[in-house]
Amino acid sequence: MIKLQESGENYLETILVLKNKNGNVRSIDIANELGYSKPSISRAMTILKNAEYIIIDESTGHITLTDKGYNIATAMYERHQILSTYLISLGVSPDVATQDACRIEHVISEETFERIRQNTIIKD
Repeated sequence: MIKLQESGENYLETILVLKNKNGNVRSIDIANELGYSKPSISRAMTILKNAEYIIIDESTGHITLTDKGYNIATAMYERHQILSTYLISLGVSPDVATQDACRIEHVISEETFERIRQNTIIKD
């Protein structure tokens, strides 16, 4: 299996967050959230659809994560939340911690992430 690129992981995570926030997700919602052009998002959604990470309802344009896409999205979201919290606990400002966590979540080893997870308390 080919590993999904960082941008693909970010799109899936964004779809999950928007779905939880708004209920339904369309390409324009993703474009607005990420500040990307509609054509860029459309191309990315086609790639994710062809790789079976998402389903796009042809009549409404609503985007739904497949089980495969959902598993990646939730893993990335969890990493993002835990890494942000961890960095903030070290004294990093919330804005910088969020930006850094977004980059780190894609490259950190499972071993290192597990150690951080074991030592980080997430407050709801």
